[in-house]
Amino acid sequence: MVWAGEIGDGYKMLFEVYEKIYESKNLQKIEIFRTKFGKMLLIDGCIQLIEKFEKTYHEMLVHVPMFTHSNPRKVLIIGGGDGCTLREVLKHNPEKVVMVEIDKEVIEACKKYLKLDNGSFENEKVEIIIKDGISYVENCKEKFDVLIVDGTDPNPTSMSLFSREFFLSCSNITDIFCMQSQSPAFQEKLIKTIVKNTSFFKNRAFYISCIPMYPFGIWSFLIASNKLEVRPNYNELRTKFANKRIETEHYTPELHVSAFNLPKWIAKLLT
Repeated sequence: MVWAGEIGDGYKMLFEVYEKIYESKNLQKIEIFRTKFGKMLLIDGCIQLIEKFEKTYHEMLVHVPMFTHSNPRKVLIIGGGDGCTLREVLKHNPEKVVMVEIDKEVIEACKKYLKLDNGSFENEKVEIIIKDGISYVENCKEKFDVLIVDGTDPNPTSMSLFSREFFLSCSNITDIFCMQSQSPAFQEKLIKTIVKNTSFFKNRAFYISCIPMYPFGIWSFLIASNKLEVRPNYNELRTKFANKRIETEHYTPELHVSAFNLPKWIAKLLT
């Protein structure tokens, strides 16, 4: 019996694996395994997704900001090399999606071995740029309706995505900014850094979701804007969801609203 997964400070999260489908190590160590729960992607030893559970993450990362905006026509994705965030964004039928991924090998491996993007990489509305996300945002002249950061856990490659400079640059080119903001259960220091470095946003809120494929099963997200209200209006959400007829497995307008009602200990952490 072979096991693989994530080992962190004081915890292990392991899954029985049937085989290793792919491995490479260049800019990052990329591994793809076949498990009882479908394919599993690891980057630098951290679980990025497991096929059976990935929509609990990607649908909440994408549909919360996309439904918050009244008409998201242009979308920027930083990271997201597995293609699942891109897949969910395209359900909203935007005019253009730019995806900036620092590691081309992640995209190529996921296209060939993971195959969860549903053809999104080949969509004519999509422009894929292989570049460091912070450099792209700093020099970007375009404006976007929604900007979504789907980054990996903090490592030397991705740590700049949690800096105040990066968040400021993002705020200059988008109406709505959204990112995954890690686990409130065991990454308190990082979350406090995110809270501090995004404090300049006029409107900002954190929300949570149950993500079975990540350690401790609970994950946080940040949505922020200097132009628009980011907290949900249920009646508006319900109408938008019905009109767009988007198919989801996890996201609902009811879940969207409830995700902002934080447990007391998490609310205290984010104060």
